Amino acid sequence: MSDVVDDEKPESWLPHLTGLILPLVVISGNLLGGWFTLAGIVLALGIYPILDVLLGSAKQRGAIPTDGRPFEIILLLGSLLPFIGLATLFYRATLDGSAWTTWAAAYSTGIGSGQGIIVAHELGHRKPKSARWWLARVLLFSVHYTHFTTEHNHNHHRNTAIHDVDPASAPYRRGLWVQVARTVPLQFISAVRIHQQRGKKGVRNPVLQVFALQIIAVIVVWQLLGLWVTLAWLVAAVFAIFLLEYVNYIRHWGLKREAGERQTYMHSWQTEARLSRWVLLELTIHPAHHVKASTPFWQLRPYDDAPTLPAGYFACFWPCLFPPLWKRWVGKGIPEEQRA
Repeated sequence: MSDVVDDEKPESWLPHLTGLILPLVVISGNLLGGWFTLAGIVLALGIYPILDVLLGSAKQRGAIPTDGRPFEIILLLGSLLPFIGLATLFYRATLDGSAWTTWAAAYSTGIGSGQGIIVAHELGHRKPKSARWWLARVLLFSVHYTHFTTEHNHNHHRNTAIHDVDPASAPYRRGLWVQVARTVPLQFISAVRIHQQRGKKGVRNPVLQVFALQIIAVIVVWQLLGLWVTLAWLVAAVFAIFLLEYVNYIRHWGLKREAGERQTYMHSWQTEARLSRWVLLELTIHPAHHVKASTPFWQLRPYDDAPTLPAGYFACFWPCLFPPLWKRWVGKGIPEEQRA
């Protein structure tokens, strides 16, 4: 990993408070209405990519913090704000109906919910059936992607970069759009199979049980709050899932290993871009997460020679939407033998 001086002070937890700015902006925009409903979109997809480049990378991380309480509080706050954001979306859709502001608020809320998935990812690696683990499940339920914890923990982490087995790992020649179209249904199927292999088949399968609950929840919201609120919720969920799978794509794209080959930090991309690190709770230090998934995000440290993206997650977003541009920009960092 990167060299760390033992007696150097740990990096402050304060920069990670920036992760709360986006959901707060989404909430404010939904409440204010009008052009303000675009605020979350402008911030996340307009301003943050620019700042991601301008703020550069943090090459020195300092010692590992010994007190994780401030980071846990940030996680707790980050888990509550997506629910408030969803409630304000319901409020906006109730007031505006099918107006453009409802759909702007839906996409904006989807971005806030996508950030909530990041919190759910972190909490989903905690002790199964613990309060934090259940909170992760509820967060994922709010975007209709509850099976993610099962698939992510029990297949993706085990089979990362084995393209025939792990739906979340994309080969070099596959673009983002094809990857998203494949990975969403395949991850659901994989999660179902994981429980089937444990003897939980048919109606006893937890993934299918929760899927039924999600359908019921949609019907209940439709009956109580109307069609436009329901559609706005679904649009927000779809966009949140798209953002999650975009992140999955860029942190594993083009890296592969053979079945039986030991997984190492060379099978995931990392970036030390400051803004992405702070806002996304060190999700960008992904190789270290795969080496030991139980490590809390504030203890993750980059590897000196791990595959490194040319920019942060926000700055990578727009180029990634154009596969030829993405391959030209990032593909040069992939060995020729992996380009299959």
